Parts: sequence; C-alpha cells; structure tokens
Amino acid sequence: MARAWFDRRFRFDHLGEDDFPYVVERLRGTPSRIAAKIEGVPREVLARRDGDSWSVLEHIGHLLVLDALHDGRLDDYEAGAEELRPADLRNRATHEGGYNDREAGELLDAFRRGRGRLVERLDSWEPRLVAATATHPRLMQPMRVVDMAWFTAEHDDHHLERMTRLLGSGRD
Repeated sequence: MARAWFDRRFRFDHLGEDDFPYVVERLRGTPSRIAAKIEGVPREVLARRDGDSWSVLEHIGHLLVLDALHDGRLDDYEAGAEELRPADLRNRATHEGGYNDREAGELLDAFRRGRGRLVERLDSWEPRLVAATATHPRLMQPMRVVDMAWFTAEHDDHHLERMTRLLGSGRD
C-alpha cells in the first residue's frame, strides 16, 4: 500500500548535479504518461471519487495547479531566497477547481502547456544555478534545484500511482 504524500521522508544525497537532465526528462514525460493512462476511459470513471479521495480528473488538476508553485520556486532560486515559497497544504485550489466538471482533454492540454513551460525553463537553466540551495518550508531541509526537480517528479509519480489505483478499480 502506498504511503500518504505527507508521510514520506526525503533524502537528496543520492543526486548529483549531473543527474539534472535525467530528472528533467522525468518531468517532461508526465503529461504523456497521464495521456496513456486515461486514453479511452469514460468520463464518468475519470470523475469518480473513492470516498473522500480525489478523482483522476482532480489529480490531473492538482498537478496543473502545482506547476505554478514549482515555477515560483524557480524564481526563488534565481532571487537567492533562503527559503522556498510554501505550498498551500490544504490544497484549496484543487478542492475548489471544479476539475470533475471539466473535460479530461482540456485538463491534460492545460497541464501539458504548463509543464512544457516548466521543462523549457529547466532546460535553459544556467548550470551554475543547478546547485543553488534554499530551504524547503515543509521539509525544513536544504534543497538544490536538482533536488526540487526530483521532488516534483516523485510527486508526479505519487499522483500517477493514485490514478492507476482509481482506474484499476474503475475500468468497465
């Protein structure tokens, strides 16, 4: 059974700055992985919740919302901030986003565009800034840009796994 996101602990000592392009590649692939996962799945299945848990559409919307946070955190690194901006741990934007009322293709296209901008920014990131460090506000530990990118990819995988579980029990 997968752990809740906030229960996970993270270490970044396994990453080197030379891992950066591979981590960015993981981020680049998330929209395609979602597309493959939801292709041909009826809308009512994508909008179905499991109790209080988010639906597949809400998971996609959540990833879309958070790319703005990741982009802002890149601004923090560029500005030399000591601490990264915090996430809304209540996920208000996801809860209020009305994602179950939107079409899957529309959400995926919006996520693909937002993620494309983030990846494009990371692709052009100055090598000297890959090792820039700031404290992550929830984890209370230093995080380099390569670590933040890996953390984001891990977060993507967390939500992709949730989608897989929802679809595994919901395919007709």
